[in-house]
Amino acid sequence: MPDTPTRAVRLGALVLALRPTYIAAEVVTAAATTGGYSFVADSVSRLGEVGCSAAYCSPRHEVMNGAFIGYGLALAGGALLMARPLGPWVTALLVVSGLSSYATGLAPLDQDATLHALAATPLFVAQPLALLVLGHRVRRDRPRLSRVLTATGVTTAAAAVGFVLAGDGAAGGALERLALWPVLFGLAAFSWSHRPDMGRPRP
Repeated sequence: MPDTPTRAVRLGALVLALRPTYIAAEVVTAAATTGGYSFVADSVSRLGEVGCSAAYCSPRHEVMNGAFIGYGLALAGGALLMARPLGPWVTALLVVSGLSSYATGLAPLDQDATLHALAATPLFVAQPLALLVLGHRVRRDRPRLSRVLTATGVTTAAAAVGFVLAGDGAAGGALERLALWPVLFGLAAFSWSHRPDMGRPRP
């Protein structure tokens, strides 16, 4: 029988379980853009651009950059709270990912493209590795979840490479989201077994 999750672990699980709501920040920000924005062709970072021109503007850039910062802190904090079930390597990789997201929100693409790239790169490397290591970690106790996490890690890693190679290509935005969004749900699936209602007395 698995150990009853501690209060810290349950709180961390709740934080990670709520992170898929990040997608709403993209949708809300994209809805206000002018000049045309495509989830398939345009990068997420364009939503955080501060400057405006006749060709393109993201009036809600503060929402997007705030999401990078807030959800990055949530990832790092949630990982630290769940350090015991995640293990040291996964925890470290997710903290790096969270700090990378945080730094990305502080360095909008159109303000300093080089700094933005340096801030964002660790996220695309550390998250797939974290999923692969986590999948290996739970392979005996939860083989089905292990397969899901491993498949998600492989998919997001391949998408990250494709995104780098595609650059500003027609499918750049889709590849970037394929590298980022599945991680939200993979970690949420893992955290489900540590959710706040676990350990409560059953009638």
